[in-house]
Amino acid sequence: MNGRTLRADAAATLFSVLEQGQSLREWLPAIQSKHKEQDRAWLQEMIFGVLRQLPLLQFWLRQLLQKPLKGRQKVVEPLLLLGLYQLAFSRVSEHAAVAETVGACEVLKCPGLKGLVNACLRNFIRQEMANQRPQDPQIMSGLPKWLYRKLSQAYPTRLDDVLGAMASKSPIWLRINRANVDAETFINALSEAGIDYKTSAKHPDAVILTKGTDITALPGFQQGWFAAQDGAAQLAAPLLNPQPQDRILDACAAPGGKTCHLLEWQPKMQECVALDADQARLARVEENLQRLGHKATVLCGDATSPADWWDGRPFDRILLDAPCSATGVIRRHPDIKWLRKADDIQKLVSLQADILDAMWQTLAKGGTLLYATCSVLPEENREQIKAFLTRHQDAKLDMIRDGESVEDPGMQILPGEEQMDGFYYARLLKS
Repeated sequence: MNGRTLRADAAATLFSVLEQGQSLREWLPAIQSKHKEQDRAWLQEMIFGVLRQLPLLQFWLRQLLQKPLKGRQKVVEPLLLLGLYQLAFSRVSEHAAVAETVGACEVLKCPGLKGLVNACLRNFIRQEMANQRPQDPQIMSGLPKWLYRKLSQAYPTRLDDVLGAMASKSPIWLRINRANVDAETFINALSEAGIDYKTSAKHPDAVILTKGTDITALPGFQQGWFAAQDGAAQLAAPLLNPQPQDRILDACAAPGGKTCHLLEWQPKMQECVALDADQARLARVEENLQRLGHKATVLCGDATSPADWWDGRPFDRILLDAPCSATGVIRRHPDIKWLRKADDIQKLVSLQADILDAMWQTLAKGGTLLYATCSVLPEENREQIKAFLTRHQDAKLDMIRDGESVEDPGMQILPGEEQMDGFYYARLLKS
């Protein structure tokens, strides 16, 4: 019965993403909490796998179904996709994949479709359809058509590397909290606990775990020895490089990882203000600050409307981690590519421009603004900064990489580079 329940829960979660537009962050934790740790891992692996291979699974399913499922029967479609994924990509035995997936129809209250599910899965096996791969590169990429087209245009010579990284599993990066522990002590604690890890030459405060694990069970979690943060995101603090007595703004700060890193990087700053428009997400900022032992001024406010929350005192440095398409972290959150739509991008570009212009008003003369996104789309990154420099004559590009120019500003990190997520940074000075 447990196998059927697991598959039913996986199908319900996929249905919530694909049909109802809910993110896994909203849905998956509650579903996982119903199951044992080993089953939680299996559940996540299956859900992520289906979302990564969705176009190919749908290609197969169209050949197996005489007509699409509709109405209350629609929930069985992600169950079928899950069954195909088990047969084509997992180590689940054929017998278990078929029997337990068919049995999940009862848990989903669609017992009348057991025959259909059984027939589809058995036909998939009998026809050896797992070996039938289409020639369409978009289907094989695992991406929606609009995103595949954008990436093909933006990175024609590196497309295979980008697609491969997006389809891969992401490593777990930890950032050692130098305020509470030194690197040697933390690394020794990991070794004593039998945790496999690697270090990074370019990230002195980083540890990369080679296997998935519950980070809350790692040595020093309750003591605030570390935070989970990808290597690309860990570059924000050194690139902004806060100085003693600086007044810092972390705009769009939730969940607070970069806020905490800034405080660790420069403990003698005058003040760090963490701003976000989402009160619920600010609770995560408070939790992270408390666990890691930091203090910041936490404000709920709209970054496009500083008059509503700003006290008029200029900030010396601003980190603007702008709302974006999150296309750089798809390997970590594969639901993003199905939740995000093509017409979302221009709306995001307009919002980013509004926030940039508003934040520029709050920056002191001689101050630094670091613009960041977890996107790989040029219109959100390079083109956004080019347009900003055209609008603001008092803005100057402060270069952070070799070969950077006003025509090609900032630093684009692509998914998988040195095991990092996709990320973009541009540093601006105010004259």
